[in-house]
Amino acid sequence: MSRGPLLFKDIDTPGLAGIETYKRGGGYETLAATLGKTPADQVIEVVKASGLRGRGGAGFPTGMKWSFVPKASPKARYIVCNADESEPGTFKDRELMEKNPHLLIEGMILAGYAIGSNLGYIYLRGEFEYIQRILDRAIDEARAAGLLGDNVAGSGYRFQLHTHLGAGAYICGEETALLSSLEGYRGQPRLKPPFPAVEGLYACPTVVNNTETLMAVPPILKNGAAWYRQWGTEKSAGTKVFSVSGPVQRPGNYEVPLGYSMKKLIEDDCGGMRDGFRLKAVIPGGSSVPLLPAADLDTPLDYESMNAKGTFLGSGGVIVIDDRTCIVDALWNVTRFYEHESCGKCTPCREGTYWMSEVFERLEHGKGKPNDIDLLADVADNILGKSFCALGDAAAMPVQGALKYFRPEFEHHVMHKACMVNRRRDEVAGVRG
Repeated sequence: MSRGPLLFKDIDTPGLAGIETYKRGGGYETLAATLGKTPADQVIEVVKASGLRGRGGAGFPTGMKWSFVPKASPKARYIVCNADESEPGTFKDRELMEKNPHLLIEGMILAGYAIGSNLGYIYLRGEFEYIQRILDRAIDEARAAGLLGDNVAGSGYRFQLHTHLGAGAYICGEETALLSSLEGYRGQPRLKPPFPAVEGLYACPTVVNNTETLMAVPPILKNGAAWYRQWGTEKSAGTKVFSVSGPVQRPGNYEVPLGYSMKKLIEDDCGGMRDGFRLKAVIPGGSSVPLLPAADLDTPLDYESMNAKGTFLGSGGVIVIDDRTCIVDALWNVTRFYEHESCGKCTPCREGTYWMSEVFERLEHGKGKPNDIDLLADVADNILGKSFCALGDAAAMPVQGALKYFRPEFEHHVMHKACMVNRRRDEVAGVRG
């Protein structure tokens, strides 16, 4: 990790993926100090007080989600880690799991203890087979050390943990589609309510949390809610790992306090733009959120500030766009992705993504019609908030954001049957000889 002075400050320690190195750094101490000694309700209250919010995209308060699990239910309860990480531009979870798998295991056991679960699953995207092997080795180490099984750390608490590899479908990042896939069915979203906390995996109470979220739990329980709140803002507490990609000097994963300046992240931590490139726009939270123009680069990286600008913090995939990138072409690429990844269950998403892709293709091939821009806006509006799950919104919002800030580029495609940024590309090519 390029910068990790906070929760994940030891992420690059050699051998950290092994249990001995992890334990030498204090690993599993929180587990031993919590199980059987701190009531489960108190664990939930500490996580609530910390202000930890889901790091997978939605930003829902973690402790509150845990508290929704019905205490009186006679059914089994499950804790599930959403390690699908298929949002374009986001690559934080894979590094966290690859380098520090035992922190995730400890976080899952503690989360399971808090909600009264005895069984957990780590759901990985299909391309993460190599990470599954790393996790399975770590799980075997934890089991051999008495940290998984019928008597976790001698506490009498019983907990088992397994990994599950998906088939590489973006839709399975949506928690109910993930649960359907985990049960062996086609990965399609379910109607909510009932929510997973009440009726999730195998129709039993289930909590689904993102990888980074669960890995924040052990340090929070070890150091307390006030310690965690020393970073971030009142409503966006703690730290967040941002995956920065694009033509910057030092792309990579950066852990910073929430509320950190996006400009500082890109210009200072990432070293600014590569030679010959100028920043044009930034997608702050993965491809499913509206982009921001360069003029908004000073926006703080927290949930509320991003919402005030009409976009979202999302999964923290910061995609930097340079001035030689055609916004129309970039959005065509994004739209084709969502068209391909639509599960086809609902009409607005299935048909809407197809028609948006068709319009983009016309624009990019010099066949745009005068009403195509308004047609794009109309189709996006008919998808947003009307699809069965959030994948439809993920397809519509980037298009709306692009039209809001870069409409002249769309108009140029219609009027001149060519891309507005071609001249800039030619100028730079001429300078470089």
